[in-house]
Amino acid sequence: MSRLGRYRCVSAALLLTGWVTVSSSLAVEITPDAEKGKARVSKIFGGAAPESVADLKLMQVYLQQITDKLMTATVGVQVGGAWGSGVIITKEGTVLTAAHVAGQPNRDVIFIFSDGRTAKGKTLGLNRTLDAGLMQITDKGDWSFVPMGGSGDVKEGQWCVATGHPGGYFPDRKPVLRMGRVLHSDSTAITTDCTLVGGDSGGPLFNMEGHVIGINSRISGPLTANMHVPMSAFRDDWDKLASGVSWGHYPGQEPYIGVRGDKDAKDAKIASVVADSPAEKAGLKAGDVILKMNDKTVDSFEALTTQIRDRNPGDKVRVTVKRGEETLELSLRVGKRGGPE
Repeated sequence: MSRLGRYRCVSAALLLTGWVTVSSSLAVEITPDAEKGKARVSKIFGGAAPESVADLKLMQVYLQQITDKLMTATVGVQVGGAWGSGVIITKEGTVLTAAHVAGQPNRDVIFIFSDGRTAKGKTLGLNRTLDAGLMQITDKGDWSFVPMGGSGDVKEGQWCVATGHPGGYFPDRKPVLRMGRVLHSDSTAITTDCTLVGGDSGGPLFNMEGHVIGINSRISGPLTANMHVPMSAFRDDWDKLASGVSWGHYPGQEPYIGVRGDKDAKDAKIASVVADSPAEKAGLKAGDVILKMNDKTVDSFEALTTQIRDRNPGDKVRVTVKRGEETLELSLRVGKRGGPE
């Protein structure tokens, strides 16, 4: 049997043993030698396939030791009329979530804890392109939290746990745990086979040491391939996120205006304009030099590309253009690549 096939059989076995409810009924039957048990379960969680029912029981027992902390740090998130999830990563109440859950900076948030308590907070910054969002609990408190992991804590094949509030928060249900494996990982996303449902967005993905290694982001067509935001998306731009800056576009929504740059020009000179594109509709022409977008200077075509990349389809922007001896200000609505203009 292939390695992947063994994993699938194990997943079925975990379901049959009632693992997903994190039952303690099997714990009393297990009396492994502490050191041997720790070594064995560490090897399994690192990517090995369990080989017996005893291995499954070991996995359950070791996960039970961190379950309460994982669930306590996982919070329901209500922003306006929408529900999502998040995870507390500092005792001061800093919360990681998905950018599409936060929506935009400085919005009011209600956080709901696993015991039903609530606290108020605010959305901070968001990187829409990677779907990373930051929030802050503003009520005073010494909050239970879990640490962030590093990029070295993620490798293909390792076991992991996703938590969140599938379908939204329910008063009589604590955060739901789903176990799976890392299928792929890079600087833009982690893919796992942990099943996600609407409402899980923004919730944490943990390694088996209880460290946050990802944030639930996108639910794929197949239930066995779901996307999570890697911790590098937060660490690399922490200061921007914490100060409330928002940038980028949501996955699958690549912004587009329809111009090509003059490769011999040092400034943002337009070589050609795509027919029926947002740029043509705004009145841009070949030979125009773009000087500003809104009030931000554009000093090269690369700078123009960067500014467009940080927009969302549908955004309206003011474009200051030099055309011969004239300086014009045009209004442009950003389009979506591959979509209607």
